[in-house]
Formats: sequence, C-alpha cells, structure tokens
Amino acid sequence: MALTGRTALLAALGAVPIGIWDPSWTGILAVNAPLAVACACDFALAAPVRRLRLTRSGDTSTRLGDTADVTLTVTNPSKRPLRAHVRDAWPPSGWQPGTETTDSRHRVTVPAGERRRVTTRLRPTRRGDRQSDRVTIRSYGPMGLFTRQGTHRAPWTVRVLPPFTSRKHLPSKLSRLRELDGRTSVLTRGEGTEFDSLREYVPGDDTRSIDWRATARQSAVAVRTWRPERDRHILLVLDTGRTSAGRVGDAPRLDASMDAALLLAALASRAGDRVDLLAYDRRVRALVQGRTAGDVLPSLVNTMATLEPELVETDARGLTATALRSAPRRSLIVLLTTLDSAPIEEGLLPVLPRLTQRHTVVLASVADPHISRMAKARGNTDAVYEAAAAAQAQAERDRIADQLRRHGVTIVDAIPDELAPALADAYLELKSAGRL
Repeated sequence: MALTGRTALLAALGAVPIGIWDPSWTGILAVNAPLAVACACDFALAAPVRRLRLTRSGDTSTRLGDTADVTLTVTNPSKRPLRAHVRDAWPPSGWQPGTETTDSRHRVTVPAGERRRVTTRLRPTRRGDRQSDRVTIRSYGPMGLFTRQGTHRAPWTVRVLPPFTSRKHLPSKLSRLRELDGRTSVLTRGEGTEFDSLREYVPGDDTRSIDWRATARQSAVAVRTWRPERDRHILLVLDTGRTSAGRVGDAPRLDASMDAALLLAALASRAGDRVDLLAYDRRVRALVQGRTAGDVLPSLVNTMATLEPELVETDARGLTATALRSAPRRSLIVLLTTLDSAPIEEGLLPVLPRLTQRHTVVLASVADPHISRMAKARGNTDAVYEAAAAAQAQAERDRIADQLRRHGVTIVDAIPDELAPALADAYLELKSAGRL
C-alpha cells in the first residue's frame, strides 16, 4: 500500500489514522524522515503568536462616505523573527462591498525585538460606532511548511458621523442672512425686529422709518435700519419613531431629517440664535442644550451619529411635554416628523395647541420622490392605477398639511435632497418677517 501527497506527510509525522497502519509504511517513514525533520524545525522556528503585543492608533471618527485609517502596531518580543499574515477584522458595515479582503489583510515581517505598523482603511456604510472585532495572525516558519495561528483583541472604535451633504447650501443661505442682517443695503421691517443703526434718508425709504428726534439733532433726515432679532431660541425635535425608519431612496427618513437639522443649526448659530436638539419617540433618545455657537454643530453631529430609528409608535403627548420643558420661553420649535395621516390626526393634532399657543412651530417632512414619479406614469393599465394611487396619497398629504396650517404651523414638505434648503428658507422667511 503506497501513500502519496498529504497522507504521506501525515504518516511521516506520525499522524497515521488508526485502522490503516501497514508494515510497508516503515519504509515510507524512513524515506520521509528528512521532511518530517524539516517540518518540525519549521514549526519550531515560527515566531510564537500568543506573545505578540498589539496596539492601535489612528482615526477615531469619520463622516459617512469618507474613509478612516486605523494603524495596528505589532510588537514581536520573542527571539525569532515574525513572518506572518495579519487579518484585522471589523464588522461588515465598516466596509464598502468588495473592499474588505484587500484592506484588512496584511503581510508583515517583524524582526526579533522590533515592531512594525500596518494600516487598515475603513469605508463605513452606516452611521454609528464601528468597533474592531479581532486580529488573527498566522505566523510562518522560514520554509512556510507549518504555521502557528492565534487571535488577539485590540479594541478600537471609529464613530461614523452623518455626512452633512447639505452643507453645500450654507454659503448661499449665509449670503441671504447677511442681507437680512443689515450688512448690505437692505432695509428689513417687521414686528419684533431689532434696531440696528441710523443712516441718511434716501428717496424711496419708508417714511415710517424716519427718526424725527435724530433728525432734529442734525441737518439731514435720519432713518432707522433694522435687523432680525438675535439670541432667539430654536428647538430641533427629531421624531425617531417607526415612521422615521421608512426608507426613501437609499436611506431612512431619519437621515434626511438629520441633514436638514444640521443645515438649519449651522445657519441659525451664525445668525446669533441658540440651537438645542431633542430626539424622541417614547422616551428621550438624545438631548443637546446650552451649547455655544462654535460648539453647537460638532455637538449635534456627534450626538446624531448614534441615533437610530426605533420601531415604536411615537408618543405625541410625551414629545410635546418634553419639548415644552426644553423650551420654557417663546421659541421656534422645528418638528422633523411625518405628514402621514394616522400619526398626525391621532397623535399630534390633539396636543398641537399646547405648542402653538406659546411657540412658533415649523413641521418639516420628507416626501417620497417615487410618489411624484408614479403620479406622472401613463402607458398601460398598471401605470394608470399607480398614478391614481399616487394622486390619492398626495391629496391625503395635502389635506393633513392644510389642517396643520389652520393651527398656525408652517409646513415644509420636500424630497430628501431639497428638504434641507427648503427648511433653511422657511427659517429665513420667519426671521425676515419678525416672527421669531
């Protein structure tokens, strides 16, 4: 009975399966004795894995869509050189499809008593905290015949922040804010606006803006200029209930609401207003209060990173009570929620007067662009039925919006890409009209 390949190697090492021993194997063992000795030496000369020391450094945060580089330092305290393959494992959400095998596997050689660094590049596909799993190291001998393998824990966390894609609209909104703020030659008027300065009258100015006392003290007619009120309080309320989990395009509604909230927060903080955040469904999921203008945006981004939709019905009464406690004085309350009929009619409408009697309320909702495409569809029977269903859904949405407007609520209803600039425009319009 002759043995070849892997079976001969096992026999040479003495790992012969019970029940198939044959006296003729004695000759085979004699022939393969040098191979057995080589394998044993190769195994003995492979650097031990358990004694390796691993440490990490690198990025601790990144925006969704960007990359993060995490460096793993491998220290070899043994007296043998380490020749190894290293796999730095992270959860699947830390990689874009097809990149894990190329970015997490490394080949490294570490001389005795020295250390080497390898860098893993993450490409996260979801917000939140991405934590490293384990590091698997396979140590080879000089001839590569045998290996030692083991795993180590090297904890590291990378926080994946919201992408804030709407920041591209910030320069244009700030330009409009500067016009409202009196830094260009635009005169704004409205109840509740603040006096800014006096200037000389020019033809076309509203005579109601003439300051007669100042005019009496000088030779020219003086008019007052105004600017929007500063130091107003804005409370952003994120509904994290089940409706925020619905996907519009490639992302949940909650992500589009977050993006709109970030643009509004950036704009309002530049305008000198105070911005707070409340995330709520059946309990408080996040609360950001009392941040300075320079710290509010980083605080909101960091807090939103770990927020996820909860598959529960939002408690409108609890949300209203919490919002009123968070905004004891007159404020602008921005509700980032849904315009679906059931949550509004059964939840929000009965308690809405408690908000509107004291505060200015804006409701911002993410519209589904697929509904608009369905409404325009024609050509066959299925398309006509889809168009009718879309028209009915849009009519129901318009009806709910009209009910809210009758209660004094400003409605912003837009598709994900347009929600953030539309909400910023609504804020600027309220500010220019002196309603904040």
